[in-house]
Amino acid sequence: MHRLQPRLGLIQETLLLTLHAKALDAGRPSPILGDTLAADLAGTIDYDFGKLKVKPSLVVSTALRTKKLDDVVRAYMAAHPGCVVLDLGCGLDARVFRCDPPPGVDWYDIDFPEVVELRAECLPGRSHLVGADLTGTDWITAVPGDRPAVIVAEGLFPFMTGDSFQALTRALTGRFPSGELALNGYTRFAAWTMKYHPTIKALGVEAAQGFDDPHEPESWHAGLELVEEQFITRAPETALFPQPLRALTRLMALSTALSRQGARILRYRF
Repeated sequence: MHRLQPRLGLIQETLLLTLHAKALDAGRPSPILGDTLAADLAGTIDYDFGKLKVKPSLVVSTALRTKKLDDVVRAYMAAHPGCVVLDLGCGLDARVFRCDPPPGVDWYDIDFPEVVELRAECLPGRSHLVGADLTGTDWITAVPGDRPAVIVAEGLFPFMTGDSFQALTRALTGRFPSGELALNGYTRFAAWTMKYHPTIKALGVEAAQGFDDPHEPESWHAGLELVEEQFITRAPETALFPQPLRALTRLMALSTALSRQGARILRYRF
């Protein structure tokens, strides 16, 4: 078997973390996301995944947040035939294969050039690939701006410094006539504690930022309006979590404040 040997920086290396988590979920007796393509792909990469020290809690939370973001994209494509889909910081995620966009939908996977090069080798076809540093906005002209768009940013916001994510959001919402932005939102506390997580420490990455109030992005002057704040702790799929994590999650679900510290999916219209 030909094994890929990725050469990535620390931030880019986080894509292997999420890939590994999804591969482990696919191998569980009752998977949440069930992405067998992730499992197959992880098996072709020459990398010591063991050093990431991925725990079951990260496996199931990653799989569930990804599933919920997939649901947002599928619903938007169904309601807006011929729309544009942007997956920001796509890494090696197989969302375009899982969501299976119908003819007429233009799907763009955007990430660092070295990531896009790797993606072209191991996940060819199905999407337009754009290699770009997402702290800049010059790349946006490569994307058609005459149709509604759904923009997904999974695991991206904490790793963008300063107001670069806000600036990117303003540029994107100004590009399209209408659309939705979906992301997994971290609170400030969750972003701060992330750098002490064993897996993040193993990569040597420091998380940058988060926000507590789900309405905060409405102040970014990007024309955003909050549609939904969805707590992962209250998702029915938590019944598939292993014990004792399942019991702990159900306790957290009783409190909005505690649920907000866990994974949450935020959806905005513009």
